[in-house]
Amino acid sequence: MTGSASATIAASDNAPAKQRAWPILLLLALAMATGNIMLGVFAAVQEQAKAELGFSDVQMSLLNGLAVSIPLAALAIPVGLLVDRSVRVRLLLWTAIAWTAGTLLTAFAQSMTLLFVARMLGSLGANISTTIAISLAADICLPERRGRSLLLLTIGKYAGAGLAFALGGWLLGLFVERGGLIGLAPWRSIHLVLGIASLFVVAALAFLKEPPRMETRVGPSAPIGETFRELFSYWRFLVPLFIGQIGVLMADAAATIWAAPVLARTYGVTPQEFAGWLGGVIFGAGILGAIIGGIAADAGHRTGKRGGIVIAAIVGSIIALPAVLFPLAESVPLFGFALFVLLLGGTITGLVTATALAVLLPNELRGLSIGTFLAVGGLVAFGLAPTLVAMVSEWLGGEDYLATALALVGGVVSVLGCIGFIVAYRTAPEPIR
Repeated sequence: MTGSASATIAASDNAPAKQRAWPILLLLALAMATGNIMLGVFAAVQEQAKAELGFSDVQMSLLNGLAVSIPLAALAIPVGLLVDRSVRVRLLLWTAIAWTAGTLLTAFAQSMTLLFVARMLGSLGANISTTIAISLAADICLPERRGRSLLLLTIGKYAGAGLAFALGGWLLGLFVERGGLIGLAPWRSIHLVLGIASLFVVAALAFLKEPPRMETRVGPSAPIGETFRELFSYWRFLVPLFIGQIGVLMADAAATIWAAPVLARTYGVTPQEFAGWLGGVIFGAGILGAIIGGIAADAGHRTGKRGGIVIAAIVGSIIALPAVLFPLAESVPLFGFALFVLLLGGTITGLVTATALAVLLPNELRGLSIGTFLAVGGLVAFGLAPTLVAMVSEWLGGEDYLATALALVGGVVSVLGCIGFIVAYRTAPEPIR
């Protein structure tokens, strides 16, 4: 089933047209950015939410971790199957509605339960939409251009993650100075404003049209059992690839979630002071990492060598390895630089992993494989990493040891990620021709 000779390439009249691809890619990138703003802004203002609600670090880690991972673990694989078999643009619209509803609910939630549900909705929309967007992007671009097409989606994702902090900090300062909206606390007012703004993106996605599917083997109507059997035939490659990316993702997720509390507690800076440059660090790492990862993935694919596309992921994971010590930096500028390097390496590996799945697997397995990765990766990286850091901090002596715990956890999982990519390189299948 894995031989390239059996691949069916779509007829030339269905081949992606470059002039039609860019507007769609831009809209998909905008959707990725919006979803990540809605999901990530809570992390930027979590110290204010914690103070108002009287929560502990463990409770905040559950809101940033478990609440984010549950939708991924429960729905990523079923949605992945739907992506391979149904109208993807409708699925994307529903994810946008989910992250918008979650953002608006966050503005008014007064209990841990309601806030947990709101965070789950935000995660369902922002993270599940990744599978759909990658599948759509793969079908509107030729294989040799997919690294660059996913580059744009990655830029959108990290633009959203960066703007979540930049906008969050700016709006927090604005609402602290002028008062919140309709009697809401400043951090709640931020979610209300952003949730209303997200409705415009929902309206734009309603006009997106479904592109034809390219490079199918068994076809979208094949029995589910046959599809899973075909996916299993790639296990020697997919398992280490997933381990590699999950290790890197754990380090990045923990860093992004706990960076703001570490800055506030260890360095004594407020969100209004660090949100702008922290957002710039996240965005800059995303932009540069996407450019490097996209170009390197396409270059590796063009070599035609088995595993060539994975080489950039190995390099990216090695680059990020020493930067896991960013929470222990002697100064705020060094903290920011090390965090930039960590996220740069993670962005490179993430884009290479997504491109490898879009290039080395047939069409009918892309949604399922990405969905499986999101389910496992989301449960481990988002569900485990933030809480693991909080638990290690408690084990070391309490919340004052958060920075040490973050560096320790990041180091262990980053080494695991690097090993996973090396094994994936050795077990990669031949590129589909």
